[in-house]
Amino acid sequence: MNIGIFTDTYYPQVSGVATSIKTLREQLERQGHNVYIFTTTDPGVDKNIYERNVFRFTSIPFVSFTDRRIAIRGAHRALHVAQAVKLDIIHTQTEFSLGVMGKYVARKMNIPCVHTYHTMYEDYLHYIANGKLLKPVHVKQISRSFLQNMNGIIAPSDRVLTTLRGYGVTEPITVIPTGVDLAKFSKADQVDYRKKYAIAADTPLLLTLSRLAYEKNIDRLIDAFVRIKEQLPAAKLMICGDGPAREDLENQVKRLHLTGSVIFTGEISNDQVPHYYHMANLFVSTSVSESQGLTYNEALASGLKVVTTHSPYTDELLDQVCLGKTYSTVDEFVSDVVEYLKHPEKYRNEKVLAQKLKSISAENFGKRVIHFYEHCIDEYQHS
Repeated sequence: MNIGIFTDTYYPQVSGVATSIKTLREQLERQGHNVYIFTTTDPGVDKNIYERNVFRFTSIPFVSFTDRRIAIRGAHRALHVAQAVKLDIIHTQTEFSLGVMGKYVARKMNIPCVHTYHTMYEDYLHYIANGKLLKPVHVKQISRSFLQNMNGIIAPSDRVLTTLRGYGVTEPITVIPTGVDLAKFSKADQVDYRKKYAIAADTPLLLTLSRLAYEKNIDRLIDAFVRIKEQLPAAKLMICGDGPAREDLENQVKRLHLTGSVIFTGEISNDQVPHYYHMANLFVSTSVSESQGLTYNEALASGLKVVTTHSPYTDELLDQVCLGKTYSTVDEFVSDVVEYLKHPEKYRNEKVLAQKLKSISAENFGKRVIHFYEHCIDEYQHS
């Protein structure tokens, strides 16, 4: 198949969506398909550098969310390129500029268009005019309008599926969580990276990795870490990532006198990410805004247990204590974290972990998406 992926977010941008698309492209190509990326220009990409099968369209920063971009022109060029490479199907990954462009190209070429709905926008409304311009009802209207007449929709989790059905979306939806490249995360050099941050080998280290945005609720994690240190004084917390909430989080750490125990790494490159998982003893998250838990899967693939917020998705993922736990109260969170740090070997079960990793592997993800494409193409041709 010749597959066109239309996305506003792509490498070198760092996000769950960019990671998901990178993983998908790799798996589709490994299985013999041709993938063409239609995306935005990016200040981090030299215009003179050749990117294989990547076509970038003139863009500007998104309002109040300046590390994300939207294309401002290029629909006719996109159509010309798509016709030249003879696309069989278009897979949009955004509801904005490139997504609209993808729908236009699919209609003109008379080929199916499918979509992955990545983002729970109601968690991000505060970025636009401090939440005064767009309301949840607008998200519902925009989403339903964009998804109308899609030949198929991928929801990364049951939470997304439930949300879209609540919006009144009637198009066919399939739940396919983004997979993880198990080989990439199974091995990494731990020693050098601990030395880099002057962390002793026997220091209990908690890790969280995400964009440092307010909806990630990292402030709750820092507050809870105070109580964890009361029971494990040597424990440290590493916060990987960057974003608009960083300054406030750093100030919170100072107020709580945790400066020597909390490490802010800043943004780290995709290639370095596995090393940070392998430094840690436990992965933690207090976010309530995740539509898909890519970092949870990466942590499991790295051999870490996960403690995170209770939700239908996380409850299903962490369905055995040898994988991790979900919590509903701060008391539960603190108790679970301390228990795992004090007794790491008590909850080890390699057989259960292997079964879980197989289900969340990138290979399995790729196969399921290809089957989804084939079904949508077949349905389209016979409609």
